[in-house]
Amino acid sequence: MKLKNALISVWDKRGIVEFCKGLSELGVNIISTGGTASLLKSSGINVKEVSELTGYPEILNKRVKTLHTFIYAGILARRDVPEDMNTLKKMGIEPIDIVVVNFYPFEEMSKKVKSLGELIEYIDIGGPTMVRASAKNYKDVLVIVDPDDYQWVLEGLKKEKITEKDRFKLALKAFSVTAEYDAFIFSHLSKIKKVESDKKFFVLKKVEDLRYGENPHQKAAFYISDSEKIYEQIHGKELSYNNIIDMYSAALLVSEFEKPTAVIIKHTNPCGVASAKTLSEAYKNARQTDPVSAFGGIVGLNRKVDEETAKLLSETFLEVIIAPEFDRKALSILTAKKNLRLVRVNFKELKNYKEELRSVPGGFLIQDTDRVDYDKKSLKVVTKIKPTKAQMESLLFAWKVCKYVKSNAIVIAKGTQLIGVGAGQMSRVDSAKIAVMKALLPLEGSVAASDAFFPFRDGVDVLADAGVKAIIQPGGSVRDEEVIKAADERKIAMVFTGIRHFKH
Repeated sequence: MKLKNALISVWDKRGIVEFCKGLSELGVNIISTGGTASLLKSSGINVKEVSELTGYPEILNKRVKTLHTFIYAGILARRDVPEDMNTLKKMGIEPIDIVVVNFYPFEEMSKKVKSLGELIEYIDIGGPTMVRASAKNYKDVLVIVDPDDYQWVLEGLKKEKITEKDRFKLALKAFSVTAEYDAFIFSHLSKIKKVESDKKFFVLKKVEDLRYGENPHQKAAFYISDSEKIYEQIHGKELSYNNIIDMYSAALLVSEFEKPTAVIIKHTNPCGVASAKTLSEAYKNARQTDPVSAFGGIVGLNRKVDEETAKLLSETFLEVIIAPEFDRKALSILTAKKNLRLVRVNFKELKNYKEELRSVPGGFLIQDTDRVDYDKKSLKVVTKIKPTKAQMESLLFAWKVCKYVKSNAIVIAKGTQLIGVGAGQMSRVDSAKIAVMKALLPLEGSVAASDAFFPFRDGVDVLADAGVKAIIQPGGSVRDEEVIKAADERKIAMVFTGIRHFKH
């Protein structure tokens, strides 16, 4: 089938001149609009403007350019339906065989334009309409929405080897582009106007296929929901599914702290956390918590990695190291390990995410991210013994860590160093026992955090027997009085936060 007419209307003009020259050489007539037509004409390409085809000028400050019967009939007419073709002939309408369109950059301008009135002008109307019409009639109309497709389409046209499969592939891409465009407009306008809706739209873009998922028999890929990746891998072999899960666990936890802090994650749980005056000291202390579990772990750091810290990091086999940046000397040391994955994380961008999305068979769960630590008004000392200033600092440190430990969670700390962790147990007393058991450093004078209330006094007794002197927990149990009484008997300070931190 000989292609006669191509309609070109693009905001992103990359490669369009070369593509249209190629079409012209194949004898295809070029029809275009506004700025695109001007560019093509100035490049020596013969162009008929849409207004010449329709007999109507662009109006309403270019809001209406292509919305015309002659355009859409030319696109939608089915070449194998005689009635459609007779209608075109009767009305003097030329079929349009190729449509090349990309849209006003609403997403890009949403980051630059503050006025809603101005931003609305970047909502494309004619473009998506032409694209949808062309994609609907893909058997007869080639629709191209991506400049990256110009070259292979042109080569296919020259060799007359564009197949129906190619046409369908281009149509699917066109529908994906219109869907993404509308989804972003809906989401952005809802956000800026604070309009609640019972619908949510997520556009996920594949970044890469992964070797496998949690286990070798599971296929997996990594998708992002934003045009900007939060992380950039700068060295080492490719990240695995489990690496990425653990990496974000480390990033979220270490981003909670203002002081230089190091986090070591194993299977999403922290096995080492410490804050200190320097990053190297923080990492050294974090590794002391559980050196055995640190082997093969993921390390998160909230400061630029320096030479001294890099030397310490290089002493242990690690899977991934994440940080906001690595200095030149640190990179020299760490890149000597060929497979060690080094990742820069944009912590500022990480904190912008306000929702979490998880899948279950047949649906999704969406919740606010757990950003709240406690409300100062609800922070309440409930025992006769009050925590010292140093104990309170340690309690709040343990409380932040506890938020990122799988429930039921018990965390023991001394100063701003993690001492022991009890994670993912079915009973809270077992988590307390495991936290004590895992502690390699002296427990006397330590503090503990519990992600939810103690249902019985037994967990308090386990911690008191180990040398814990202060506990922070949400409170709210029907047996709070019994638990507080146990703390008073054991001469332990106890603080209620009024906030629970279950992590499933």
